[in-house]
Amino acid sequence: MELKTKVAAEDGRQDLLITREFDLPVGLLFKAYTEAGIVEQWMGTKVLKLENKKHGGYQFETTDPKGNKHGFNGAIHDFVPNQKITRTFEMENAPFGVQLEFLEFERLTDGTSKLTIHVVYRSAALRDQMLQLPFKQGINMAHNRLQEIVNKLK
Repeated sequence: MELKTKVAAEDGRQDLLITREFDLPVGLLFKAYTEAGIVEQWMGTKVLKLENKKHGGYQFETTDPKGNKHGFNGAIHDFVPNQKITRTFEMENAPFGVQLEFLEFERLTDGTSKLTIHVVYRSAALRDQMLQLPFKQGINMAHNRLQEIVNKLK
């Protein structure tokens, strides 16, 4: 099965590029990243804080099947509605460190849009370590859920 969310990672680089086209208007795609109730549904996480503004921040928490809680958080550096979010991302108690994410939301047609996420890691080794996990499959599953959940909001 072809993965709809594409992850491009060039050898020796410390970044990767994630792209996905959605059958959603850009406003709804943006809403999926900025409204706590929608984020919780497609990410399968609890939103503890979500301040969608320049100099804002976020904090999410997920619970694994064994009942262990895992947190992740970040600071929002730039926020332009329906266009872009620049933020940091950090998984608590994980060896990956902080990464920088540039999310760009692009209108393709009235009913379709494209999400591009440029992720920068501290080193190529950390990026490669992340890619050893089922990262590509995980982000595809999450984006598939996003499409399915937000379709109901149309």
